[in-house]
Amino acid sequence: MSTIKKQPLSQEELLTVGPLRLLTESVTHNTKIAISLRNNHKMFANIRFFDKHFNMVLENVKETWVIRDGKQVHQRARFISKMFLRGDNVILVVKAAE
Repeated sequence: MSTIKKQPLSQEELLTVGPLRLLTESVTHNTKIAISLRNNHKMFANIRFFDKHFNMVLENVKETWVIRDGKQVHQRARFISKMFLRGDNVILVVKAAE
């Protein structure tokens, strides 16, 4: 039985075929993405820069979250023109619905 050794992906391949492909496409085509965070907040934004750890510089960010007060539920939102998001807070990144 022979074992097949997989060659590690080059830096360019990581950005075009791996999970970072969505971020690369968002930067090049200037499309919005939706990000779910560890604190149950959601962000809808344009990506300007990112790295392999999912650290991102975001622009035109709309952040939304829910506050529960007993039986009442309050939807909150705010706008942030430019921000840095640390990658260890990111749970999920998807294309935002247009």
